[in-house]
Amino acid sequence: MKEIQICIGSACHVKGSYDVVSCFKKLVEEQGLEDEVHLQGAFCMNACGDGVAVKYNDQIVTVKPEGVPALFEKIMEAE
Repeated sequence: MKEIQICIGSACHVKGSYDVVSCFKKLVEEQGLEDEVHLQGAFCMNACGDGVAVKYNDQIVTVKPEGVPALFEKIMEAE
């Protein structure tokens, strides 16, 4: 099971966390991965720089909504 945590704290909320969550949910549903991917909201990850903080495989990255498909693909390919 892949776990993806998405920051919904105030700074990330302003930067579009709702849109990022929606993009991830849509990709999971479109690909039928509901049993393989767990999306979880989280609060500050101390990475409020360039976009919304996302944590997977103990890595924290920032992403804007338009970058979610590429990040999702990267996460799904990671072991």
